[in-house]
Amino acid sequence: MMQLPLGPLMIDIAGYELSELDRQRLSHPLVGGMILFTRNYRDRDQLAALTREIHALRQPALLIAVDHEGGRVQRFREGFTRLPAMATLGRLYDQNAEAALSATNEVGYVLAAELRALGVDYSFTPVLDLDYGPSRVIGDRAFHRQPAAVIALAAALGEGLRAGGMGTCGKHYPGHGFVIPDSHLELPIDNRPLAAMQEDIEPYRRLPLDGVMAAHVIYDCFDCNTAVFSNKWISYLRNDIGFNGVVFTDDLSMEGAGVVGAMINRVATAYQAGCDMLIVCNSPDAVGVVLDSWQPVVDNQRTQRIEALTPQTASLAWDALQSQARYQAAQKTIAALLA
Repeated sequence: MMQLPLGPLMIDIAGYELSELDRQRLSHPLVGGMILFTRNYRDRDQLAALTREIHALRQPALLIAVDHEGGRVQRFREGFTRLPAMATLGRLYDQNAEAALSATNEVGYVLAAELRALGVDYSFTPVLDLDYGPSRVIGDRAFHRQPAAVIALAAALGEGLRAGGMGTCGKHYPGHGFVIPDSHLELPIDNRPLAAMQEDIEPYRRLPLDGVMAAHVIYDCFDCNTAVFSNKWISYLRNDIGFNGVVFTDDLSMEGAGVVGAMINRVATAYQAGCDMLIVCNSPDAVGVVLDSWQPVVDNQRTQRIEALTPQTASLAWDALQSQARYQAAQKTIAALLA
């Protein structure tokens, strides 16, 4: 097996299996992880075989991640437990906070344990954006409008995730809930002063996060660049908030990332800004250009942060998970939430 430190790029593949080009790209020194999508999932056996092959390519093993939040953002559905949107848990919190926190913990456990059983290391969750109402992309992905509720619920989800063998990733720093446009399709601008954004930032101060995903949003109060490309915002996260984990970019192929130009400029600018892991997906030609042309000085401290996200404990096999009392109880709770 190839011994190679994890690089700063997270890339994707087109289908259910690795092609020879995929193997070459995933073995490139600049690559440190892979993000999976619905197009990469046919059934549980196929997913398990795919993740085994990816993990066997090199040592340390590549970090395999997915957007698997629940609700409308759940990449694997058939054969997995259907998870509620986080707003469902927020509504329950308003009725019965204790029941909501217990249920959220169980959702986190099932989310993590199922993914880990099939070889997926990490999910980009929880969403920490506040639910201001009109956002075209956040909506019911957010727990709640109030920071205290978001903090309590995200902490409970994080405890469940860790019990299932997975770290946390708060997103979208420093807050995507206030702006209306969808950064997948256009560039949102948040004109609020920094003082008005402290509610959005509070969850990042209070929660023990392993990772943070920065937003493709310009915050005029602070910088003319989006948070992903802003050394001011990343330095604020490190120095003012005191975050020591991995900073991810959101997908650099999104329209909101076009503010700095072509993909090679996007990865270079994000890395210079202080992001640790740069996600380049849904754009295979751009991945090729970056791997051929980008020549960064790789920061060993950032490499170590990424490697620390890889699971340190063995996961339960899928069949063993099905007979576990905790898992069975959590599934009943989730079914009741969706009834």
